Amino acid sequence: MNDSTAAWRNPVRARLQAGQPVFGLTITTPSIEIAAHAATLGFHFLWVEMEHSPITLETLRLIVLATRALPAPVFARVPVNELWTAKRVLDQGVHGVIFPFTTTAEKAARAAAACHYPPAGLRGSGAGIAMRTWPEAGNYHDSADREVFTICVVEEAAALPEIEAIAATPGVDALFIGVSDLSFSLGLRGRQDEPALEDAIRRIVDAAARNGKFAGRPARTVEQARRFREQGFLLFQAPTEVALMEMGARQLLQGID
Repeated sequence: MNDSTAAWRNPVRARLQAGQPVFGLTITTPSIEIAAHAATLGFHFLWVEMEHSPITLETLRLIVLATRALPAPVFARVPVNELWTAKRVLDQGVHGVIFPFTTTAEKAARAAAACHYPPAGLRGSGAGIAMRTWPEAGNYHDSADREVFTICVVEEAAALPEIEAIAATPGVDALFIGVSDLSFSLGLRGRQDEPALEDAIRRIVDAAARNGKFAGRPARTVEQARRFREQGFLLFQAPTEVALMEMGARQLLQGID
């Protein structure tokens, strides 16, 4: 743990503010060993997936404990955009919260309120567990208010008419585009090479830029990430640990008779 006199900075925010990209490895298996090893591989944060995986609150806490001295901070994607779901993961000591299906400015404001203590937000004060693993000793409430990173996922066509108001919401750090869900919502069945989807993505990125928010999206390869950076993205969700295992296996076994 850092010296209590040192103000901790969330390394994800620090990199983004410096104009540098960040990559979060997606964790979907309830394995503490995998998460701890993943936090040493060079990724800038762990995206602990609690919307689409069997990872529980107890496992999340163990991941926070296992990675507390390792380079990659822990972010959690909660199952729904509600105050209580954010409260439960924040009280385990995560450094960022990812809110799915942020379709309205009201939901964006709810996400921001969930990650900040009054008077700026509505977070409850019972963070005794989180304090024990937070990098800045002795000053959890102020440090967490300053450094917890709040990401709103835009993944429905219904969000597009409200995207300017969503992006303007104080306390939201980044807009992340759930590209596949957005494609389905637009009636494109997941296809990602359609003009309608590209137009929607551009609208979201432009709104984020106008309002000082970082823009994010999934990226499976370095080539994709480079292309997306040219479009204004800096925050990337890398594939899952299972997908990386599959990619490594195919590379190793390619050409074996």
